[in-house]
Amino acid sequence: METRRQFAKWAMRGLVGLGLLLGSPLSGAQWAWAKTKRVILPRGTKRESLVNRNPADLDASNLEVTPLKDFGTMGLTDQEVNLDTWRLEIGGHVGKPLSLGYSQLTDLPSIERNVLLICPGFFANHGTWKGISIKELLQRAEIKDGVTHVTVRGPKGPYEKVVRYPIKDVVANKVFLAYKINEKDLPQKHGFPLRVAAEDYYGYDWVKYVDRITADKI
Repeated sequence: METRRQFAKWAMRGLVGLGLLLGSPLSGAQWAWAKTKRVILPRGTKRESLVNRNPADLDASNLEVTPLKDFGTMGLTDQEVNLDTWRLEIGGHVGKPLSLGYSQLTDLPSIERNVLLICPGFFANHGTWKGISIKELLQRAEIKDGVTHVTVRGPKGPYEKVVRYPIKDVVANKVFLAYKINEKDLPQKHGFPLRVAAEDYYGYDWVKYVDRITADKI
């Protein structure tokens, strides 16, 4: 455990020295430092014992990946998406708004992380989420100075969910957009074609069926 803490401290110092994009030079350092204060869950921890825990307090790096067949889910599960017409819209305080199709997104450099999803009182899933960095998307859209938050929406219609995330968590890739889970395409009930994966956030902040993101100044 001491080695892990030393590594996190070294990483924090390195991030401070290099700085980060999007006007949040300390966000990565703060994230690395926070990792040293978590409760480290031992391998073999029962997922059922985590349903009333705050994911922000836990280091789940030792946990086994939950088989997809055992994943719990809540909220909308039957949204149908036509990939021929579906687009991810990227706007707000950017210089070049984007509209990207599914194949364009999956052709971008990918990010993959094991992230713990807790729906308080109901289930805990520890999955391998693969997708795209929101930070990279905003860079491609030429994000403007002064952005403080990123708002994610989906799907359009009466069941639309809207969640806003601090830019520091986007810059640190704690919040990203996933199109695969456990090396499989995201199933419909889990938000196909695109959903949020958000480290340290409860499941109700993981937006499914994402179709829009905006860079905001608040």
